Amino acid sequence: MNDCHRSLGPTLGWAAQMSKAAMDARVSRYDVTPGQTHILLYLHQQGGRALQHELTGYLRVKPSTVNGLLDRMEEKGLVRRSVSGSDARRRLITLTEKGAEQQALFQKSFLDVEEAMVRGFTPEERETLAALLSRVIQNLKEDSKT
Repeated sequence: MNDCHRSLGPTLGWAAQMSKAAMDARVSRYDVTPGQTHILLYLHQQGGRALQHELTGYLRVKPSTVNGLLDRMEEKGLVRRSVSGSDARRRLITLTEKGAEQQALFQKSFLDVEEAMVRGFTPEERETLAALLSRVIQNLKEDSKT
């Protein structure tokens, strides 16, 4: 086994850690935590609205964690919570105008970090990297089922 193959796991981990740190540093300018950015991005992807239990599943955290994040986000005016339909136990989370504006600002920051990650790559290299990382993810998902 060559050295490159043995170091793939730590290399992927280091790249993930560095990209997360770069994104967190840029997002901190907007008075939102990394967890809150994930909520805003998810709501944006869902057309500005989602059920709270869907958000909990997406984030893969405890409902109490999501409640705390949403409490702080409501205080900042980024989201609104309301009852969904006739079931008072289901909460609908809606992105506010301020939340949408914040999301647009840090979405640009994310794109800037992504561009820095692949600086100097050809378009073909970018596609190859994305495809290979997708395969790594798929392989690990399949492996976790066994």
